[in-house]
Amino acid sequence: MSSRLKYWVIIPAAGVGKRMQASCPKQYLPLGSGTILQQTLNIFLDNEQFSGVLLLLSPEDEYFTGLNIRNPKLMIANGGKERCDSVLNGLQQLSILADDDDWVLVHDAARPCLSDQDLQKLLDALPESDGAILAAPVMDTIKQATNQNAAEIDKTVDRSMLWRALTPQAFRVGQLRQALTQALQQKITVTDDASAMEAAGYSVKLVSGRSDNIKITSPEDLDLAQWILEKRLS
Repeated sequence: MSSRLKYWVIIPAAGVGKRMQASCPKQYLPLGSGTILQQTLNIFLDNEQFSGVLLLLSPEDEYFTGLNIRNPKLMIANGGKERCDSVLNGLQQLSILADDDDWVLVHDAARPCLSDQDLQKLLDALPESDGAILAAPVMDTIKQATNQNAAEIDKTVDRSMLWRALTPQAFRVGQLRQALTQALQQKITVTDDASAMEAAGYSVKLVSGRSDNIKITSPEDLDLAQWILEKRLS
């Protein structure tokens, strides 16, 4: 083990984002002076605290090389069928360089509006913890439907203890690799990295983050992200 723990980043970007109804995977749609993916990568590539950024792409990806990104910290590997498969493959690849006790941050490729302040808050919460995620308290009134078609309201859900999970989500390299492997073997539904850690018995901290750390999933989200980034620049 090295004397100084390092921070690494994994960005799964093997999906196509069908809800965007675009002619290319959503991470390659224009945003600001580049693409969604470029804006997301720059958050970490420009930060000296990170030793490396591992980007997981589809083996059929035809778009990334056209971005012409040149940065010694950026590494590329193949993603998997599902997000959890991509992250696990990334952790296995990262283990060549990283110690098991190093920290790894997993971040959505389609979250280009992460602020430097929130990123630092997350890093500051990591010592003496099993891991931490950025999250935002639920502000809207939450209704539970009678069925999946959401035809009628069954009841109103108490939102006082509910949080929206954001990214990055940060854990020890070795512990997250083991937790994801275990979850997949036991066929546990893993909707984010924290759910695998929870299933393995770890206590994960919630770090309150900005609600404008949005994930771009629909065309209107792209307009909102553009506005957020322009407002920060101004």
